[in-house]
Amino acid sequence: MSTVREYALPSGVSGWADAQFDWVVRAFARTHAGAGSGGALAVHRHGEPLVNVWAGESDSSGTAWDADTGAMIFSASKGITATVIHRLADRGLIDYDVPVAEYWSEFGANGKQRITVRHLLSHRAGLSSLRGLAGQGAEVLDHLLMEKRLAAAAPDRLVDKPIYHALTIGWLLAGLARAVTGQGMATLYRTEIAGPLGVDGIHLGAPPPGSRTRAADLTGSRNFIGALRRIQPIADRLTAQPGPLTDPLRILYTPGIAEMLDGDAPTILGAELPAGNAVCTASALATMYGALACRGRTADGKQFLSPQTVAALNRVQTFKIDRGLLLPLTWRLGYHGLPSVGTLNGFGHIGAGGSFGWADPKSGISIALVQNRVDERWIAMDQMAAGWAVPLAMAAARRSADTGARRGESAA
Repeated sequence: MSTVREYALPSGVSGWADAQFDWVVRAFARTHAGAGSGGALAVHRHGEPLVNVWAGESDSSGTAWDADTGAMIFSASKGITATVIHRLADRGLIDYDVPVAEYWSEFGANGKQRITVRHLLSHRAGLSSLRGLAGQGAEVLDHLLMEKRLAAAAPDRLVDKPIYHALTIGWLLAGLARAVTGQGMATLYRTEIAGPLGVDGIHLGAPPPGSRTRAADLTGSRNFIGALRRIQPIADRLTAQPGPLTDPLRILYTPGIAEMLDGDAPTILGAELPAGNAVCTASALATMYGALACRGRTADGKQFLSPQTVAALNRVQTFKIDRGLLLPLTWRLGYHGLPSVGTLNGFGHIGAGGSFGWADPKSGISIALVQNRVDERWIAMDQMAAGWAVPLAMAAARRSADTGARRGESAA
């Protein structure tokens, strides 16, 4: 039986939420209701939805966001892609400490024979540079080409050192999964994630015809795309020279990268970019992280991942500062932690603009925020959304649990 006590939501916010989460919902409303873009927030505890709210607009014509609106979550896609790998490992198809080349023979070229699956998942493969892989943005849209080039590439000086593989990790994990299953990552999103979880709102790229999920456009990101174009001449020159000073830019930039984000139907949505173009609803993303927060078990009692696998993926792989992000993110196996109050027991992945999915195994809480805004006017605040949403949601969940316990005592 549900223990949710719904209340009147703030103006401009639709959906429903437990009354104990009022602070979380009000914070969400201040950043998304009437902002010219839109988003959604979901919080689950032990698989039970406690918050499912949305606000704002999903496209330039002013279409209202709704429960089935999905946003492209940029780098938060990496958490889903990593979960695909964990599902395969759970069935014994992949071992984290085995060299990738034992599964994907082409990957053994140019001195990569000792790079393991664990290296990939913890961003220590020495294959982070996008500029060294793709000479122009259009090539980024060809996932088979990117997988082939990574298989043939030589690792750089940073093997076994953490540097954020901002886009390359997606193709590395997709190539590994393809070698093991014979299937591409878009298919595996359906067969390994959405299908077993019973959700529609997790897709790699644009949702297919017949899906309930409708992808929001990037109307809230137009200013950011314009800013990318303005810095392009400088970025072209800087990223032509590899080295520690340009590494943070080379992991994300290659000439023409802004064009794939442009327009009402951006070309990025038609591609398979496992590190950056998943389209998700907040509710579906919270459902996936809910299984990770509950020892691999879903709300209906199915075992999505074994408890042993979930325990392994939450172990910190490195405490060193990431050389691409210049932050101590404490990489797990495909996820990261956050060095802030209220987040230390959890893990997940944040994307550009602040979309994120999060699991807290200690409490059984999962949280997801998705939105279609990447804007230099908001980006500093948006990128830290997990910094306020996770602590507020955790505090509200504790209050909700305490209230439920008191009601139970009173009834007794």
